[in-house]
Amino acid sequence: MALDATGEEGDDALMARFAAGDQSAARVLTIRHAPRALALARRMLRDEAEAEDVTQEAMLRVWRLAPDWRPGEAKLSTWIHRVTFNLSTDRLRRRKSAPLEAAPEPVDETPGALAGLEASDRAAALRQAIDALPERQRRAVEMRHFDELSNPEIAEALEVSVEAVESLLARGRRALARSLTPHRRRLGLE
Repeated sequence: MALDATGEEGDDALMARFAAGDQSAARVLTIRHAPRALALARRMLRDEAEAEDVTQEAMLRVWRLAPDWRPGEAKLSTWIHRVTFNLSTDRLRRRKSAPLEAAPEPVDETPGALAGLEASDRAAALRQAIDALPERQRRAVEMRHFDELSNPEIAEALEVSVEAVESLLARGRRALARSLTPHRRRLGLE
């Protein structure tokens, strides 16, 4: 059994076990990677059912890939992130061409009145500020702060150097700070 630095069995070893028919390896990989894939899909699609479908499809692709997985070529977490991102992007493209009648009904998950308004205000301001970032800065900030990927994982996913990721993150954070400064008092951030 190949253990990583945390003392857990590594993804490459789990993929090999699953390819050999060990279903428990699939459960461990799902528990390890599905939550991040779901979080990414939720953030991109803003639709729980679609996010769950995308996550399931991404994990199915992992299982189909297992027999051909080449250890050491790429990190499985980065590969799953890219697959989830691409599947979500495909769904967003299809949405733009779908008729209005095909759009799902919005789900109302409103919290308590005042707390809900404040949280909603903060989230909307943050989402608007993040959406206003240039594409590469936005993706780097989201991967770092929402997906909790490391800088080397982000560099691999974006196909840039770690130094470029650090620069993208620094510029993105500065832009967010500038964008949110006028709203600090109103949003209760002071």
